[in-house]
Amino acid sequence: MNEQRNMMVEKPRNQPPVSNPSVPALKLPAGAVDSHMHLFGPAEQYSFSATSRYVSDDMLPETYIAVQQTLGLEKAVLVSGGGYGTDMRHLKDVLSRFPERFRGIALLAETTTMDEMAELDRLGVRGLRFVGPSHGGGLPQISPRMAAIAHELGWHVQFYPHGDEILHVSDQLLALPNAAIVLDHFANVPAAGGIEQPAFRRVLEMLDTGRVWVKLSGPMRCTQEEPPYPSVTPLARKLVDFAPERMVWGTDWPHVNMNGRTMPDDGLLVDLLAEWIPDETMRTQIVRDNARQLYGFDPV
Repeated sequence: MNEQRNMMVEKPRNQPPVSNPSVPALKLPAGAVDSHMHLFGPAEQYSFSATSRYVSDDMLPETYIAVQQTLGLEKAVLVSGGGYGTDMRHLKDVLSRFPERFRGIALLAETTTMDEMAELDRLGVRGLRFVGPSHGGGLPQISPRMAAIAHELGWHVQFYPHGDEILHVSDQLLALPNAAIVLDHFANVPAAGGIEQPAFRRVLEMLDTGRVWVKLSGPMRCTQEEPPYPSVTPLARKLVDFAPERMVWGTDWPHVNMNGRTMPDDGLLVDLLAEWIPDETMRTQIVRDNARQLYGFDPV
């Protein structure tokens, strides 16, 4: 145990998010959903995985809910980050405490049973997360067995590729039985490559199947630019124009692995929506209605 603690101390500690984000100029629709965020702590209850690439200060539900109130958000999707690996105690505890506010996406070990997943389903988990092979850290990669169990529960598969990995795994993803496949953070394609790059064209081909969704979240994952990440705007506009009915949006709060970079102001991330999705009706569909459908919140 002491050795594990020493390993944790040596890992980089996440730069904290902006503590008082600005109030967005853009007013979000009532019932808006943050479709991608993370929470951590309290540290004395939940230890970071020995394989985690980072550690974090406590990022508690109460802190995040205050951010939600500033931004004009009502619901959120708590995504299992790499920090806790496949340990679901934290996710289960948060969902138990805030059943009306949060839904969950789980990183699960290959040995997880149907009964264990059914318990998560009762708590509000609605998706199973895999990562691309280059992410490392011992996190779950595409598993047909786990996807099949998730399909029985009505869950979707959420996938976080890296770089142009989507070119190499798209067929494997589409071979899964799940009715919906959700790609994290613009499918993480390099924004500098623009909308004609092969990886982005493959994302559009996947959208054409009618099963694939994309999260308009984490623009800082697609580029090393400073905010407001101008090279991401053409990707966002193309995706919104191509399949608005299968887009969702998220903050990616508290923005892990941003050490050495400018931490985004979450209020300004909200304001980017006016540029990415100029049409108000379409914006409401993406920020509220699509997300409530995908994650099983009551419609507004």
